[in-house]
Amino acid sequence: MRRIHPDIQDEPDIEQAYAYPVGQPWLRLNMVASTDGAAWLKGLSGGLSSEGDRRIFRVLRGMSDVVMAGAATVRTEGYGAVKPRESWRTLREGRPPAPPLAVVTRRLDLDLGSPLFVGAASRTIVITCEAAPAERRADASRVADVVVAGGDAVDMSVAVRELHERGLTRILCEGGPRLNGQLAAADLIDELCLSISPLLVGGGAARILNGEASQVELRLSQVLEEEGVLFCKYTRESTT
Repeated sequence: MRRIHPDIQDEPDIEQAYAYPVGQPWLRLNMVASTDGAAWLKGLSGGLSSEGDRRIFRVLRGMSDVVMAGAATVRTEGYGAVKPRESWRTLREGRPPAPPLAVVTRRLDLDLGSPLFVGAASRTIVITCEAAPAERRADASRVADVVVAGGDAVDMSVAVRELHERGLTRILCEGGPRLNGQLAAADLIDELCLSISPLLVGGGAARILNGEASQVELRLSQVLEEEGVLFCKYTRESTT
């Protein structure tokens, strides 16, 4: 792997390249896309990934306080709880061995007996709303920490604030596109880490951002490259 922007460096330190700003909350969005903007191949993001993308993915998880994902992504991609890794020992000094997974769901249509909840190193968080069935909320509370954020739908501003109040200020969001769109519409995204695969997909695949129109000004702060895959880091213009 090499860095090609803002300067050139062979074998950059990935942890240093993606270090969080000191002393401020940060919401980082991490996604992979094809060259023509598709967020998945045959319904899954894994078909667009690469070894370099997976290395960065693991480091970003290890650095975070919490990993956020939408319920549709959790079901489609077969998410389990985040597992500790030996390589995270230094990264996570003074913190739990693995970050909790925070699942955003309006209907609570989750398998509460799945590995997402059973045996998690850090108790899974479920972010839902008052409109979710009360019985399902009660069931979820037995295996997860349930956060009610909003009335008829999940209010992402409230959800993020609730995570911050739990000391989870370094938020890594892994999508999907609808959740990303909600975060952008609420003006909550500080950084986008985007892996661009050298592949044309076409068809009806979603983009990395779907839903309500929004406009977030970003600057290109870093580009890494490996085997034709670009790893771009974009930061909010108004964020230092």
